[in-house]
Amino acid sequence: MSPARRGAPENSGEADVEKEGRGTWRHAAFHVATTIATPAAYAPLPFAVASLGWPLGVCSLVVGTLVTWCSSLAVASLWQWNGEKHTSYRLLARVSLSMTRTLCFVEGPWGYWYVSFFQQVASVGNNIAIQIAAGSSLKAVYKHYHTADSGAMTLQHFILLFGAFELFLSQLPDIHSLRWVNAMCTASTIGFAGTSIGVTIYDGYRIGRKEVAYSLPGNTATNIFRAFNALGTIAFSFGDAMLPEIQSTVREPVRANMYKGVSAAYTIIVMSYWTLAFSGYWAFGSQVQPYILSSLTAPRWVIVMANLFAVIQIVGCFQIYCRPTFAHFEEWLNVKKVICKSWMWRLMYTSTYIALVTFISAAMPFFGDFVSICGAVGFTPLDFVLPALAFLKARKKPDNLGLQCALKLLCSSAAVLFSIVGALACIGAIRSIVLDVRTYRFFHDM
Repeated sequence: MSPARRGAPENSGEADVEKEGRGTWRHAAFHVATTIATPAAYAPLPFAVASLGWPLGVCSLVVGTLVTWCSSLAVASLWQWNGEKHTSYRLLARVSLSMTRTLCFVEGPWGYWYVSFFQQVASVGNNIAIQIAAGSSLKAVYKHYHTADSGAMTLQHFILLFGAFELFLSQLPDIHSLRWVNAMCTASTIGFAGTSIGVTIYDGYRIGRKEVAYSLPGNTATNIFRAFNALGTIAFSFGDAMLPEIQSTVREPVRANMYKGVSAAYTIIVMSYWTLAFSGYWAFGSQVQPYILSSLTAPRWVIVMANLFAVIQIVGCFQIYCRPTFAHFEEWLNVKKVICKSWMWRLMYTSTYIALVTFISAAMPFFGDFVSICGAVGFTPLDFVLPALAFLKARKKPDNLGLQCALKLLCSSAAVLFSIVGALACIGAIRSIVLDVRTYRFFHDM
């Protein structure tokens, strides 16, 4: 056994990967765009830009786009090196984080568990945030048809209904069995982006422009923490914790096809993300809501469509992000060699997971806060820090000493800088959650 493998699970329960991928670069672009560009990623971007103001908001979004694009290319370049294929982030980290202590305090097998932790934070945090978003969208559709106050259903009712449906889908064995669900989700992503951007621009022209303010409300301390929170939101919007898994499905030449696929996906993401973020802030100014659909006013039937598109897309997104957690349960059962009906154990651990996520979502339905803390603690390490460290470890160094030093300085600086950004974003998100808990009671009907 190689030193890099010592201490990490030999059979870590990763999904079986085809020996030879069959997907084209177009398929890779499709998967990458679908994984990143979800309604929960689109919806908070105008609020994030509003929390930073025009100059810093535009710069942060542009930098986030460029850095994650480069990071994705770096991860794609490391899919096969050192004689091994690294078909998941955990397997890549097991080897690539066995580096010098001056860059990282994670050595050997600890890299596997380091990334496993952040993947779980990203996955669980993402599902809490998108379940709140799904409940909010279902409630918005309900309110369109039910105008009476008596006997009205609350946000918590819709969160529970969504959780029950996800529990049903969780009994399906793998992502492949969700292929028809994900096909509908992909179409819904396109529908959500188109309707949201269209209605935002329409509302922007209807609103008197003199009534829209772009100044940052509140005192200096409040604005600083809101800015920290916004950085976590932007990190969440570019979060992708499945890049090596996607690359495993691509045919030869794998790297070249993945480079083209990632670049094509980011072309789509730039067009849609930037358009919605900037048009949302332009239309509503500093009063834009953390969930952009809550700011839209007309036409009502189009807003209902956008909310339905959001719910359908979130159904599949939730399933994708709960699978890493289910894999850990299955690994534990395999290690313990538990003898019992597999469907019974699956029902037990999926029920436990769905119940926990649903409870947190219903108790603290603060969509923007969970988006920010998930981006800060989960996606920032995976998408901003890990790729820089892994690239520095794995890629062949230039022969020129000056270029070597420049590469080390660039990668090290990126890792340190975005670690600091992630810490600041986490502080801002925690502060927002504390303030919201003080302002609203638990299980508040937002």
